[in-house]
Amino acid sequence: MKIQAAIDTLVSKLREDQLEDGSWQYPFEAGTFTDAYMIILLRTLEKDDETLIQALAERLLSLQEENGAWKLVKDENEGNLTTTVECYYALLYSGYLSKNDQRLQKAKQFILTNGGIEQTTLLTKFVLLLTGQYKWPSFFPIPIELILLPVAFPFNLFSMSVYGRAHMVPLLIAADHKLQVTTSRSPDLSDLYSQSRNDPFLDWVDGEASRKLHGTIHYLVKKVIPGPTNIHQLAISQAKRYMMNATEQDGTLFSYFTSTMFMVFALLALGHPKHDPLIEKAMEGLKSFQTTVNGKPHIQFTTATIWNTSLISYALQEAKVKPSDEMIQKASSYLVQKQHNTYGDWIVHNPGILPGGWGFSTINSIQPDMDDTTSSLRAITAQAVENEEIKEAWKRGTLWVTSMQNRDGGWGAFEKNTNSRLLALLPIQESKGILTDPSTPDLTGRVIEFLGNFTHVPKDEKVLKRGIRWLKRNQQKDGSWEGQWGVNYIYGTWAALTALDAAGVSKDEPHVRKAVNWLKSIQHQDGGWGESCLSDRNKKFTKLPASNLTQTAWAIDALIATLDYPEKSIRDGVRYLLAHLHTSSDWTNAYPVGKGLADRIYFHYHSYRYFYPLLALAHYQNKYNQS
Repeated sequence: MKIQAAIDTLVSKLREDQLEDGSWQYPFEAGTFTDAYMIILLRTLEKDDETLIQALAERLLSLQEENGAWKLVKDENEGNLTTTVECYYALLYSGYLSKNDQRLQKAKQFILTNGGIEQTTLLTKFVLLLTGQYKWPSFFPIPIELILLPVAFPFNLFSMSVYGRAHMVPLLIAADHKLQVTTSRSPDLSDLYSQSRNDPFLDWVDGEASRKLHGTIHYLVKKVIPGPTNIHQLAISQAKRYMMNATEQDGTLFSYFTSTMFMVFALLALGHPKHDPLIEKAMEGLKSFQTTVNGKPHIQFTTATIWNTSLISYALQEAKVKPSDEMIQKASSYLVQKQHNTYGDWIVHNPGILPGGWGFSTINSIQPDMDDTTSSLRAITAQAVENEEIKEAWKRGTLWVTSMQNRDGGWGAFEKNTNSRLLALLPIQESKGILTDPSTPDLTGRVIEFLGNFTHVPKDEKVLKRGIRWLKRNQQKDGSWEGQWGVNYIYGTWAALTALDAAGVSKDEPHVRKAVNWLKSIQHQDGGWGESCLSDRNKKFTKLPASNLTQTAWAIDALIATLDYPEKSIRDGVRYLLAHLHTSSDWTNAYPVGKGLADRIYFHYHSYRYFYPLLALAHYQNKYNQS
């Protein structure tokens, strides 16, 4: 297939898939954990939605391996303990399988062989605690009174990321009440414990450091709020107020599945009945996340509508679809309507700036992020030249982005300067991804690329120079950069190289040459690229057994940005894209390359197989005049 023909095919596909409101709503697939949690949540609330529960159970069973386990990702060796426990629990609670079922017997054997239920990760442990399958410790290391500490204190609610707060606040309420909700249908998972009952998290909870943290928070709160005030009740009230203020129009908390699930449990802890309108609305919101994957229902973690729409519109315009085209006009109109005009938690560390960002999901109105904001700004830049309304939206968004630069020169995902060293010390497996929001190469890179290519910010402007310095300081020894929201080193390196190019950094600069050499060194023999999600677990680049479209497109795009002529590595990569655009292999276009939480949550964006190859092919054609 010729390049122009491939571009035309992709443009036609995207034109066909655009919805009437101007958006694109491809599935945002989250593996198995959201489906498992939905079954557990519905059974806990005694909502007998049998059609949905049975269909979700069938999807889980269809993904079970021969050895009885479930995998986090396709190339994981035998299986994943946490994922297997979640699926086992959900299937048992669904009522459509019994413990005597051979499939669950094999799953149980895998769990016990690999350390037992106590070796699951923290997110799953909380689900087990809240539903009576795990015993609460005598005290929780972080008391609910934390919510009362002022922002000026080194350890407070707002020193953690907004993603952390979204989950921590409802969990603090539930933990304060030691909530456990069981029903007549609750299964007994006690036979999934290993004989040793060794639990690293609970060992820490009962340790000296944990008790000191608990005591210190209580001491500080009493100093801040002296007198006869009922501090405990005040903290509970403030925690509930925080949740209610962060609830979106669809009833979900920050439009995330897991935070909403924990909010439901928090409301139960506060005495709300299972049929309470707040809980009913939250559940309807979660059900609205339902999509279809391979003919079966799947509960998305959230919707990726803003992300899809902004990136697709940008890629189409790079492929020479004119801004006046109705497809682009409708997309821009949709995006401008979704720009935030209310303040979110980001204002705490960045006061005095007007709202102007974009969020990830179609319902998100108070939690903007750097990626979606810069992506939306790229998409509307051309229309901003002539349309006054769009120009004002563009200006507000650009000002918001530049104002969110961290002290270290980089950019995080949601907020400014929320990289607490104290939080990083907590022995929580997911602490880096949940509790902190540090500068990362991918976000820093995407912001710099936007400022360099789509604004009139001078190349020697302080904001760019500081960002470039941060990128150079955080390059890996092998020449790559680590990505936070995509898998992993290919993603981070793509973001960094395109940023350095946009900022005017010389292609002969050592950091650039080293990164280019690294990308070339990991190219597969078929011309493509492929990186495993296991890079996160291994703490180093881990090659996939096969190439895939998205990561190949990232690598090609990075090389195009840095090489003045189409070297063999680029030509081979382009040939791979052209040969596999219509391949349906799991490796080629269904391997998850989006990341929510390292070694825990990965996403397969069903849109990526279209617009990232389109972007790479368009840039190849535009730069090298190849057709």
